[in-house]
Amino acid sequence: MPDYHDDLRLAHVLADAADAATMDRFKALDLKVETKPDMTPVSEADKAAEELIRGHLHRARPRDAILGEEYGVEGTGPRRWVIDPIDGTKNYVRGVPVWATLISLMEAGEEGFRPVVGVVSAPALNRRWWAAKGAGAFTGRSLTSATRMQVSKVGRIADASFAFSSLSGWEAQGRLDGLLDLTRACWRTRGYGDFWPYMMVAEGSVDLCAEPELSLWDMAAPAIVVQEAGGRYTSLDGEDGPGGGNAAASNGLLHDELLGYLNQRY
Repeated sequence: MPDYHDDLRLAHVLADAADAATMDRFKALDLKVETKPDMTPVSEADKAAEELIRGHLHRARPRDAILGEEYGVEGTGPRRWVIDPIDGTKNYVRGVPVWATLISLMEAGEEGFRPVVGVVSAPALNRRWWAAKGAGAFTGRSLTSATRMQVSKVGRIADASFAFSSLSGWEAQGRLDGLLDLTRACWRTRGYGDFWPYMMVAEGSVDLCAEPELSLWDMAAPAIVVQEAGGRYTSLDGEDGPGGGNAAASNGLLHDELLGYLNQRY
């Protein structure tokens, strides 16, 4: 199996640089915020962090392609870095500390592009999570100061903690009834949203989570972290990996039931 240690180490360097840039503008009174064509906000910090990461990658990995939320795709080839400079921009611009920079390396294979490295860095929470293919998932502040993560062993929906982002997206897809049935069946539900519930699934503090509509840059890094922690990460249709446009993540034991509820088979 390939060794991705150098790529993982680079991803940490990229995250360090992005953390410094985003924290410098977090809660700034003169922060500039625009509305994109899809009616979502983008701040000057989003753009600056992605530009910074791209600059580092151009120097360190000039042959690799890059896909980022703010500036699209550049380059071609079997290796592609996928970047969300600030996942949770709405939180960021309101001063809520739940946001993160997501950095992933994806490689082409027989089943298409799959993430092989992922780093999720949430500096306002003073938290970071990461994983590399075949090497496990970890949390800590650095590669040398880390704790290995493992998903929970909860085996019944009635004992499970379920996290979701909001109700509106589920309603728009006609899946709201299934979502509500799942919330009634679970022991506990919370609306954490964005990257955080996936990291809690990986840590074992949440057992399942799902979102109805996402982009690749939202999912690539969280997907490999969940998978390397022993969990499952699929689309709502059950397709493994981050390519389906939406996400369901679990400890693995509850995944079929999770998908059953969200697809209203129960």
